[in-house]
Amino acid sequence: MNDVHGRQGPETRKRILDAAEALFAENGLDATSMRMITGRAGVNLAAVNYHFGGKDGLIQEVFRRRLTELNRRRLAALEALQAEAGGAALRPSRIVKAFFGTALEMAADMDGGGARFLQLMGRTYTGPNEFVRNFLAEEYAECVDRFLTELYRALPDVPREEILWRFHFMMGATSYAIGGADALQLFTGEFDDRDPARLEPRLMSFLLGGLRGPLPEVVSPAARRSVA
Repeated sequence: MNDVHGRQGPETRKRILDAAEALFAENGLDATSMRMITGRAGVNLAAVNYHFGGKDGLIQEVFRRRLTELNRRRLAALEALQAEAGGAALRPSRIVKAFFGTALEMAADMDGGGARFLQLMGRTYTGPNEFVRNFLAEEYAECVDRFLTELYRALPDVPREEILWRFHFMMGATSYAIGGADALQLFTGEFDDRDPARLEPRLMSFLLGGLRGPLPEVVSPAARRSVA
């Protein structure tokens, strides 16, 4: 039950998180004030401080509540593939789908807030502050390390540094595809297909093409020959 300050109860906490998530996605982290958050959530500042200790704590919880579930789903998908493979190296396409396809599934969740959160993630990747960057790196560390380990096994002839670069590019492409569709409409004036079910096969084809592409000139000639 809420007290007179609206501090108690999981429903108050959820209302604050939902309001902050929506405003962060709309305006960015720095441009969203605590006054905006409390106004949309219908609470006072004391309620936010009670539940989260301030804006930094609120930002962390906005990301953590979705990332924990997203990474759980990713690791469950990866473990299912590993069990099926029985110790053999996984196909790169299946690794990519387990990691990025899971995010696209969340992006398709319009009613549960998944789509809004992935839009926020896309916005954050393009200009995170140091606090958010460090926090996201910590939250992603275990999950990303396990997927990279499988990509190293799946692509033994590709230098690890190159796999890291390509994973970085895939993260950026996925974030932009989910959160930056308005830019394509701005450029073309014709883009209006926002259906996540149609986005997934297009994006997966693009990601796999980049992962399997020829190695660039910066990679040693010997390594390029081994992949050819």
